[in-house]
Amino acid sequence: MNILLVGAGGAVGAVMRYLISLIPYKGAFPLLTLITNLLGAVIIGFISGIAEKKLSPRAVLFLKTGVCGGFTTFSTFSLEAYELLSSGKTALAAVYSVLSVVLCVAGAFLGTVIARKFVKI
Repeated sequence: MNILLVGAGGAVGAVMRYLISLIPYKGAFPLLTLITNLLGAVIIGFISGIAEKKLSPRAVLFLKTGVCGGFTTFSTFSLEAYELLSSGKTALAAVYSVLSVVLCVAGAFLGTVIARKFVKI
């Protein structure tokens, strides 16, 4: 049952992300992605804030893991960084944030290099 909840939520989140991508915008700055990531961070923060008292564990699974995960995994990163900060683990939050950004950008670069080398397009 939990797998179905996550899958259904993921579908909702992915559709929401796609709908944002349909907003007409031609600038060089990735504004729509920034908006998506910011919305995802606000949504997951809101869900996390009400989860303990207002939502069932299954609703949290559907919303946090499913909807927010399908919408943007940046929302999960944002919540985890915030939780480290709010628990007084400032240095760990900084290391996690820097490593996440630097390593993931490097990972995107590496994936592109691997694709260009091994996939005939």
